[in-house]
Amino acid sequence: MSANAASSKDHKVKEPQPGQPMYGCEHVGRLFNQDQATINMSIQHYKTILRAIFDINPILSHTAKGVDGQVVTSITPTYLCLQCPSTLTDDDLTKHGNKKSHRFYVESRSGALYCQMCDDIVWDPTFEDLRLKKLGTGSFFGSRKRKHEELFAPDPVKDAPQYISTNTTLATCKANGLRGIYNAGATCYQNVVLQSFLHNPILRNFYLSDGHQSGSCDTPHCLSCAMDDMFQEFYASETTNGYTAANILSGFWISENKAFENLVANKEQDAHEFFQFMAEELHERNGDGKRPEIGSEHTCNCIIHQTYYGKLQTSTTCQNCGGVTNQAQSFLDLSVPLENLTQKRGKKNLSNGDGVASTRTQNSVTLQECLDEEYIKSDKCEYRCQNCSSVQQARRQTSIKKLPNVLSIQLKRFEFKQGRNDRAQKIETPVQFPLQLNMLPYTTRARTQDLKDNYELQRSCTYDLLCVVVHVGDMDTGHYISYCRVGDQWFAFNDHKVELAQKSDVLNAKAYLLFYIVRSLS
Repeated sequence: MSANAASSKDHKVKEPQPGQPMYGCEHVGRLFNQDQATINMSIQHYKTILRAIFDINPILSHTAKGVDGQVVTSITPTYLCLQCPSTLTDDDLTKHGNKKSHRFYVESRSGALYCQMCDDIVWDPTFEDLRLKKLGTGSFFGSRKRKHEELFAPDPVKDAPQYISTNTTLATCKANGLRGIYNAGATCYQNVVLQSFLHNPILRNFYLSDGHQSGSCDTPHCLSCAMDDMFQEFYASETTNGYTAANILSGFWISENKAFENLVANKEQDAHEFFQFMAEELHERNGDGKRPEIGSEHTCNCIIHQTYYGKLQTSTTCQNCGGVTNQAQSFLDLSVPLENLTQKRGKKNLSNGDGVASTRTQNSVTLQECLDEEYIKSDKCEYRCQNCSSVQQARRQTSIKKLPNVLSIQLKRFEFKQGRNDRAQKIETPVQFPLQLNMLPYTTRARTQDLKDNYELQRSCTYDLLCVVVHVGDMDTGHYISYCRVGDQWFAFNDHKVELAQKSDVLNAKAYLLFYIVRSLS
């Protein structure tokens, strides 16, 4: 920075006080023991930075341009260089310091001074006095302290409800649970599922209202206790630095649930399987303790069943006598195949004269088309009809008898091919999914009633997108990231890194898991 940026008035270093260090560290001491122009420039630039931080409304995110020129928006603090007009992320501090020999930075949230050579926040008397004056009075002049009578005297204007509501801003990011989770060694598949739990308002309200009494729980390595601790950390702590989910990991690895013992390994695993594991464990810790039987209409009043569980109904119609048999079963999530629909789309493109058959990555389909295949269309089958007392041709159709409060959908991107060389492969087909999803056409009631004018029923079947889990890369060496909605804003969660995301980023992602919340609760 040129000397022209400094004020024409010479700035003084704060006079030493008894028992107080002269400088925050020896490196700041060297800075202030240079010529007057350097002192002026440093103090003036610090004031400019403090104005930029504190003279605007608080925001959730901070934007910085990395050394590679890429603009990054993050909820974690950025660092404003004291020696040049650069704003940097924590990852770029070392590169910038080595390249420019700039060693002092101002933390964007508190205005505190960071010394790169000390690798710590330093409390220098001169800079700290300026920071506290700016925080206390908004000015660098005069005392930052106010008289007791002035501070607590009633103000009819500022005490008015209208003034308060007009000048109230949204809570800072600490109140929204915006925090990353460190990768403990190929644990990104766990992190994305945990983020979907943390930003689920039903689970959040349950755990923050002492729904699970972790203080009186006697279960060793209880995963519900670990979730309770995690919610408290995310919604009661001021920090936005990464979180280490040690209790979750230990409870997961020590779990006696043998059905998921294949997940306990130091390699990449399936996020969908981990979601099922966590749901089952949390049900057992908060519900009736019974594991849901496959194909049964299991009912429980625990928080997991209240949140995720719905009911399917399969209707089998005999083609000989017309008799109908209905069978209901509970479901935690809907698994939607992509393989057959992708192949159909490729054949259709060929028949329309599109030339070479489209690849698996080119045949885009919609989520509604996938749901149509599973919950509107019927299939041929054979079954033993009770009325005919014999095996007959029949048509089978599955519909949703009861929708859950939070609808989880798995797009089956991983298919296992049996043959001479058994192998698994990933389906890269893009699936277009909406921000608002109408599930009424897939319900059992839609088969039997005219529901066009039933506004309340349609509203109860309308869902808003809440979270998207994405698998990037190959099956064995890929990586999981997720997008979660907080209010009207979307954020990208990549292990411990959290960045502001656009709706276009979310809608263009190749989703693996989708979580929708019913509109009446969103």
